Amino acid sequence: MRLGLALGYWGRGPNPDHLDLATEAERLGYDSVWTAEAWGSDAFTPLTWIAAHTTRIRLGTAIAQMAARTPTATAMHALTLDHLSGGRMMLGLGLSGPQVVEGWYGRPFPASPLTATREYVDVIRQVLRREAPVALDGRFHTHPYRGADGTGIGKPLRPITHPLRADLPVLLGAEGPKNIAQTTRIADGWLPLYWSPSRTDVYQASLTALPENFMIAPMARAHVCDDVAEGLLPVKAMLGFYIGGMGHAARNFHADLMARMGYEEEARRIQELFLAGRKQEAVLAVPDAFADEISLIGPRERIAERLDLWRKGPVTDLLLTAPDPHTLRVLAELNT
Repeated sequence: MRLGLALGYWGRGPNPDHLDLATEAERLGYDSVWTAEAWGSDAFTPLTWIAAHTTRIRLGTAIAQMAARTPTATAMHALTLDHLSGGRMMLGLGLSGPQVVEGWYGRPFPASPLTATREYVDVIRQVLRREAPVALDGRFHTHPYRGADGTGIGKPLRPITHPLRADLPVLLGAEGPKNIAQTTRIADGWLPLYWSPSRTDVYQASLTALPENFMIAPMARAHVCDDVAEGLLPVKAMLGFYIGGMGHAARNFHADLMARMGYEEEARRIQELFLAGRKQEAVLAVPDAFADEISLIGPRERIAERLDLWRKGPVTDLLLTAPDPHTLRVLAELNT
């Protein structure tokens, strides 16, 4: 099981520790480093900055949001950074949810998310292969554009720049069972949002026919500390925000996933509290047991024991959100 460093997205401004953490992760032998985006900083610019200060570690977006760019624009980002980094780029994509897609990007959330995802990946693959001009008569992505409001004079094009790798890895952040199953068919890897090594049966039906070298790369908070309860607080804060606020009361993919993982009553209670403006109560309502099983928190010995559970499952890459170099070092030592 390879280790990666997941840096996430910025808060109010750039995190001054991210570059140091990335270079330390490379020094410690970590395989990859990942950036993200929501409705603030983008995923590609920080990753390019990290690429300029490293030489070996692989570079991934976990995740870049599909609604933020046309598939050809995303492919341009990926092939450009792949060239500049010497072939280290991995493209992690996610559809996000209706609140973000429509509220931030000002676009309709697709009526068929699976079809929209499949078409998006198809276009990116065409760009990266550069075998012919990009052409797709899709429901959501049409190349050339043939809508009634167009000029009708668009023509199929292939990228001017020759991609460095036609097989640049494409990974998808998927949560629903059908979406995960499709991911195993059209992508090179899957980026689970929550993964519990003791509940792999939750995903078993979607992972029955994995291709060779398929990546399963969940994110997990890691922190070497003496007080487990205190160490879990950032995990609970994250869960409270995602389950309570990252979605509508009637359509929240994160809350639905928590429910499928055995915490349906708790997930609905977190939503109820958060949407009522009682955000701190929502965080405290997150069960310690759930926060604990999807993270690696506590003294070195406890983390070592729990890390063995992650190794026994199908996870190929464990992407750690680690707040300090000491935690990075301990996980690197334990994973050798």
